[in-house]
Amino acid sequence: MPADTDPDTGPRTRLIAGRYALCEVLGRGGMGTVWRATDRVLEREVALKEVTFSVDLTAEERAILRERTLREARAAARLDHPCVATVYDVVEEDGRPWLVMEHVSARSLQEILEEQGPLPPRAVARIGLDVLSALEAAHGAGIVHRDVKPANVLVGPDGHACLTDFGIATTTGDSSLTTGGALIGSPSYMAPERVSGEEPRPPVDLWSLGATLYAGVEGRPPFGRGEPMATMLSVVSEHPAPMLRAGPLEPVLQGLLTKDPASRTDEARARQQLSAVLAGAPADPPPAPPAAPAPLPGGSVERLDADDLRKLASASKALLTSVARDARDQARHLNDKRRGRTGAPTRPRTATPTATPTARPRRGFRFKRRWVVVPLVVTLVVVVLVLVGLGLLVAGQLGLL
Repeated sequence: MPADTDPDTGPRTRLIAGRYALCEVLGRGGMGTVWRATDRVLEREVALKEVTFSVDLTAEERAILRERTLREARAAARLDHPCVATVYDVVEEDGRPWLVMEHVSARSLQEILEEQGPLPPRAVARIGLDVLSALEAAHGAGIVHRDVKPANVLVGPDGHACLTDFGIATTTGDSSLTTGGALIGSPSYMAPERVSGEEPRPPVDLWSLGATLYAGVEGRPPFGRGEPMATMLSVVSEHPAPMLRAGPLEPVLQGLLTKDPASRTDEARARQQLSAVLAGAPADPPPAPPAAPAPLPGGSVERLDADDLRKLASASKALLTSVARDARDQARHLNDKRRGRTGAPTRPRTATPTATPTARPRRGFRFKRRWVVVPLVVTLVVVVLVLVGLGLLVAGQLGLL
């Protein structure tokens, strides 16, 4: 990198693309480092994201990521919204892309949670409304963020939020990149349909918003299981961990974390519910979600190769097979019990050594036969008596008696 010899900054100041002077590191992530920098041409502060590629990526994958970073970041630069950290430009240095973004004086939600713990429901609702506004603007421009998580939500001193890293999630591998059969992302905030390899659409961001707000109010992700494979399996096949602090936010989170994207809470409904929570009114409960589909219900970046994904599919199949087998055995047991064929030993009527476990089915048979025969006999007797009575009545009328 070239060195700047300006006497005001000293010889150690580094310039990127001949105009951006790096000042200090604002944060580090799995796929890059964010710097505070000064734009020497426009004389303003900016944030520079140094995109770094994982060491296990092939040369072909690196080339694909570089090209997609340039294309998608430039598309994200079209967004102009107060809740979006604007992307100004993309430059190259040493063969790697650097993203020039708006510098926002705020801390990430991830940092706040690590330092302060869970936030009150109304504070989380305010953050949710701002992030939702950013997503609405992006979706209206045809952009799917694909990496909504606490680390990418910046919260200012007034409690308002701003969403950053637009349009680069797929290209930088932060949450939903498929390249050469590999899936790179943050499993705890990845929607089930992304795990299943479907094309990312706006409901993907709404799921991630729900997982982010869940982490904000509960202090933990809804599906964190430690290991990436276990977390992804949980995302597709399990319900979120029980909510202890969400209060009025719980219906909102349940709707956003619905596994079927067609039944998931949409943007308009989410805004209505979050506004009600912010105003202090209880949010309406969402409609009952459908049964979880066969695919699976921290923001650390993980890379899962094709072999890992095959193992995940195999584990999902084994889980479903086990559940089906248990359900079948339970149904068979209940059916046998209902018919009295369990074969379980029963206490004999008398303490004789000849009593056997087969006594119960025979008593059951006699019990059932008694309740069939007795009513029949009684009915016949009643019919006979009625007929005899009618006969006597007729004979009396005819003077035969």
